[in-house]
Amino acid sequence: MTYSIVAKDKETGMVGVIVASRFFAAGAMVPYMGADFAIASQSWVNPLWGTEGRQMLAQGESAQHVLNCMVAKDEGHATRQCHMLDQSGSSAAFTGDDCIDFAGHEIGDGFSVAGNMLAGKEVVSETARAYCDHLHLPFAERLMTAMEAGEAAGGDKRGKQSAGLVIHRGESYPWLDIRADDHEDPLAELRRLYDVAQETYLIVANYLPTQEHFSGRPDEADLEGKIEANKARREQDGKKSQSRATGTEM
Repeated sequence: MTYSIVAKDKETGMVGVIVASRFFAAGAMVPYMGADFAIASQSWVNPLWGTEGRQMLAQGESAQHVLNCMVAKDEGHATRQCHMLDQSGSSAAFTGDDCIDFAGHEIGDGFSVAGNMLAGKEVVSETARAYCDHLHLPFAERLMTAMEAGEAAGGDKRGKQSAGLVIHRGESYPWLDIRADDHEDPLAELRRLYDVAQETYLIVANYLPTQEHFSGRPDEADLEGKIEANKARREQDGKKSQSRATGTEM
């Protein structure tokens, strides 16, 4: 009872899952991620498609092989929907015959969209179209813009309740993991949380330890300088936006 995108950004190598649903805490149930692969398991969700699939993808198995294995071993596969992206960037998707209409998926270049119990097939096609039409946007913004297009096309036919966005940037831990578990406008709340994350959180994320640099980069003076510079820039951008809104910009 959900729609989602699984994608990899070719320029940065980031992988992400974004999901929205008229169901509580879809962001806690649907995404299963690794450093360079991603899974979205939904409909009458079987979390083992995510947990076991994640182990197999981490070992270098292809997305299609993993999906075939999950379908073969799950007697309830007709009620499942799942799509995933492997380490090579290849995608695979499955929509069971007993998923509630509208249910379907679309695979594109470096991404896939899937949904069930949707207002119509346009939710999937518009989400995919918007993703492709906004490749110039930063990855997180592109994912949110695509989901908003799907919502405008009808989204989950029962309404709105939750949304989640998880992005990995080459590490086993997420670069960004934000959720709106129970909200009247969850995608808008993701937008707000992403904006807040840019104030300090995502700057700090650039200094966290990595597999290549296990101790990270604990240069507090440099970090504080970037935070202050970012704060000043955001304040200036806010003033410009306010000036344009009031017609007083010079």
